[in-house]
Amino acid sequence: MSIHSYPLPKRGDHRPVWRRLLARDSIVRRVDWILLAAAGALSLLGCLLVWSATRNRTGITGGDPQFFLIRQGLNLLIGVALAVGVMWLGHHRLRGAAPVLYAVSVALMLLVFTPLGTEINGQRAWISIGDWTLQPGEFAKVAVILSMALILAARVDTADRTHPDGRSVLQALGLAAIPLAIVLVDDMGMAMVIAVIVLGVLLASGASLVWTAGLVVAGVAGAVLVWALGVLDEYQINRFAAFANPDLDPSGVGYNTNQARIAIGSGGLTGSGLFRGTQTTGQFVPEQQTDFIFTVAGEELGFVGAGGIILLIGVILWRALRIARGATDLYGTIIAAGIVAWFAFQSFENIGMALGIMPVAGIPLPFVSYGGTAMFASWIAIGLLQSIRMKRSLSAA
Repeated sequence: MSIHSYPLPKRGDHRPVWRRLLARDSIVRRVDWILLAAAGALSLLGCLLVWSATRNRTGITGGDPQFFLIRQGLNLLIGVALAVGVMWLGHHRLRGAAPVLYAVSVALMLLVFTPLGTEINGQRAWISIGDWTLQPGEFAKVAVILSMALILAARVDTADRTHPDGRSVLQALGLAAIPLAIVLVDDMGMAMVIAVIVLGVLLASGASLVWTAGLVVAGVAGAVLVWALGVLDEYQINRFAAFANPDLDPSGVGYNTNQARIAIGSGGLTGSGLFRGTQTTGQFVPEQQTDFIFTVAGEELGFVGAGGIILLIGVILWRALRIARGATDLYGTIIAAGIVAWFAFQSFENIGMALGIMPVAGIPLPFVSYGGTAMFASWIAIGLLQSIRMKRSLSAA
């Protein structure tokens, strides 16, 4: 259901504008403002942290201290516009477009292996378009959630079932396997996120736990097999080795995590102050504006600021869980739950690798890390959540 299909005020309604806006069926009352505020605050804070991490890095800014701030601000504006567009269309209208979105996302992922593909830090996961880069895997997360929800909810909605049957589960897993296989070639971090999304979607759909247990066993067996056959690239093996032994080659493979922990530990309770972090200003932490953005918060905003980021992420997850629980149909529930699994795991992995409790996987912190595609995908997810919430609120009115 799109916003256009929501009931409009009757002709001749002479109520004051403020009363119409506050009516139970108004858009203002149906939007989850807490979710919106948390995502907005996290994104704006991310812009400041990206600015702090890059303003002194003349090698990548071309001498313009505001270069990354302006670009991240533009990314945020485009992301919010995409969220509004999704809200305007409605998640049910996107239900019919899910196969097209899925096909487009897979096609973009395959372009990575063409001359348009670009390798960054050992990973060939981007497409170069002039001065801009696009990471198709970010859009694949949304496409996988929508496509799996479409298949898993279809038979439940039309055949008066309480949970999807085995045929639907197999079809959904088959769709998810294609983008997963593509990213497995050269982007282990993205593969882990998509795998967790698949598990979250299956659990929310009500599918038999046998499927979930089977996937977990298959995943573990696959990981062991990949390691035994030596399929992983050297940089991927080094990342796991540095995680297993933080003291291994501190000036080489363990450099990133060691410097990250030094930066976070130096922040203390309240931090050194924004733009005043010695580790950040001295450019000791590599990729600080993307994968290790949390170290800027730890050093310059301290435990209080870093804890605030975790709190805002928690608020987003809390509101998303409420939306999933209150959805009026299984399709909406699955979408919201898939987004929860996505945000929860990706946030835990990103913050965990900065703290040294998770291996370095090269995935951004949602809403905070620099990156256009990641910002766009995150705000599209917010738009989907708001659409599900608005439909529920309308049904209750």
